[in-house]
Amino acid sequence: MDGQNQKKTGKQKAVNYAKWGYIFIIPFFVVYIIFTLVPQFLTIYNSFFETYRDGLTQIGPNFVGLDNYRAVFTPDSSGTIRILKYFANTLIMWVAGAVPQFVIAMLLAIFFTSYRLNIKGQGFFKTVIYMPNLIMAAAFSMLFFTLFNRAGPIQAILVQNGMIDQSFDFFAYKITVRGMIALMNFLMWFGNTTIVLMAGIMGIDQSLFESATIDGANSTQVFFKVTLPLLMPIFVYCLITAMIGGIQMFDVPQVLTNGKGVPDELSRTLIMYLNGYLINKNFGMAGAISVIILIITGILGGIVYRMLSAQYKAPKQKRKY
Repeated sequence: MDGQNQKKTGKQKAVNYAKWGYIFIIPFFVVYIIFTLVPQFLTIYNSFFETYRDGLTQIGPNFVGLDNYRAVFTPDSSGTIRILKYFANTLIMWVAGAVPQFVIAMLLAIFFTSYRLNIKGQGFFKTVIYMPNLIMAAAFSMLFFTLFNRAGPIQAILVQNGMIDQSFDFFAYKITVRGMIALMNFLMWFGNTTIVLMAGIMGIDQSLFESATIDGANSTQVFFKVTLPLLMPIFVYCLITAMIGGIQMFDVPQVLTNGKGVPDELSRTLIMYLNGYLINKNFGMAGAISVIILIITGILGGIVYRMLSAQYKAPKQKRKY
């Protein structure tokens, strides 16, 4: 009888502990539903309505169905579909910053986690590498604007050395403006990517590296045959989150170009396009653009995930009957 009572007591305690676990995660779901899920559904709902301000007059909300989506993909007077133009701008600037970001981050992660080199003072280097990520994007953009404008020190140094003439304007050429935006995104985020990749590499069993070295594998073979396959889930996570952040690029080009996307809106991004409708209180068009951005993000995220992770998945075993 005593044994049965102890078993019942143990089961009862287990149920109580599980209950507290569910209670502790309730605040997360409450906050998520109120501040994320409900606004998402409201955005989709508003995308089917015409609602905007004309001066002091509020127009709508009037149900218009898919008219907002058609308007987004309707060419303007010059024959340009603006959302496609801004999507191309966003993608080009993100790729230009993401490629060096991941290359440098991977090299640094391998360098600092190498058991052969056994680098001392890793905490200091991690802090220095991560520090640019702590600077606000708006402050970073203002710094670059101050450095590269007509009265800035970069212009003066290049003119004094005869590399450019006085009439050169960094903000008049798409390659320089896009280059500055890509450089800022690289500087702000390569440290964060390095830290995450370092954590992933340090989670790999060191005996695998030692075994590969004993078997005669060189550093390149160890990286591609051992490190990269085992690091792939972390790498895919970093790439997809970086891509989502790139599609939502806003603060850097907004501050650097004063919201104009100079030159000729070639540095204007999708979120800057969306923000223009929000400023004008055109919530219907803003909702439609938001839904399109969500779809684009989901499609690109799925493609990246399948491309990078498919080759490292274990093949399914066929059942034998």
